[in-house]
Amino acid sequence: MHVAIGSENPVKVNAVERVVPDAESVAVAVESGVPEQPWGREETVRGASNRADAALAATEADYGVGIEGGVAEREVPGGVWLVMWAAVTDGDRTHYGAGPSIRLPDPVAERLRDGEELGPALDDELGREELGRQEGAIGVYTAGRVGRTDALVDAVAGGLDPSFGKRSGR
Repeated sequence: MHVAIGSENPVKVNAVERVVPDAESVAVAVESGVPEQPWGREETVRGASNRADAALAATEADYGVGIEGGVAEREVPGGVWLVMWAAVTDGDRTHYGAGPSIRLPDPVAERLRDGEELGPALDDELGREELGRQEGAIGVYTAGRVGRTDALVDAVAGGLDPSFGKRSGR
């Protein structure tokens, strides 16, 4: 089975490879078709789906996997929340899975509302570099109990339908 991953981010690639360790995988740099900082579930899901479709189209893979992280303003419970979605497609059907969601601290939320992206805002707030290619916001705000790869594994696994891997050879 061959899986195309719609990102070259090592955290995203590692997450997919942990979920489907027996698959041959290839990372493909593709566009998400959404802003660098997706806002809301709809935009984040669309980014994941676009990545999955583009990765599949760029390869001869059996499946395309797209992962997108975003933020969402919620009324109940209030605040700006980290959200993550994965899409898995075989070209005919697409299935989706979500990762855990955590509330971001108010100072970070305000920066996002002012138009900044989460990764650079966190790097600045925490004195870090490329946090999104490491443990991510979820790793920081869970004190390392859940890393970004772990969270994305949940999203990717949730996006696999029960017949995943039983159809191959597009």
